[in-house]
Amino acid sequence: MHGVDVSIVERDRILARADELEPLVRIGRDRWFVPALEEDPDFPGGFATRTAVVDGACVFLRRDARGCLIHAALLARGEDYHALKPMVSTLFPVTFGDGALLCSDELHDESLVCAGDGPTAARGESGELHVPVRARSEVSGRWRSAPAQAQCPAPCPTTAPPLR
Repeated sequence: MHGVDVSIVERDRILARADELEPLVRIGRDRWFVPALEEDPDFPGGFATRTAVVDGACVFLRRDARGCLIHAALLARGEDYHALKPMVSTLFPVTFGDGALLCSDELHDESLVCAGDGPTAARGESGELHVPVRARSEVSGRWRSAPAQAQCPAPCPTTAPPLR
């Protein structure tokens, strides 16, 4: 059962597009995020919350196919999903904390469905790390790269099936 950490900036950006996302999510926008805020300097705006968990998964998990609904919706519209998809979701299975990039708990406890032999998580996410890390450093100036020796199993595929 996992929701996704989101900054208040990301939450507000998603809610600003609720009219177009709500028919796809099929759950009212008032139930997309937990109400509690946590102070966290690693997030733009200095606060974070989480996406709600519905039926054991993130409210934005596609129910008709694998992957993130926000990611698929923006690709279907010809838009860059980085503009709306939460950073934690974009980087997964890499995550961050205390100004560093880290392997997610799901990689360490082997609960990630697609974990196994393959490239390191950092190598698997190298295409994603270029855009998000640059964007975050402009906001906080606190980012640094994960150590080269950090070995994590390969990430899940990043392609999204078309929306139906």
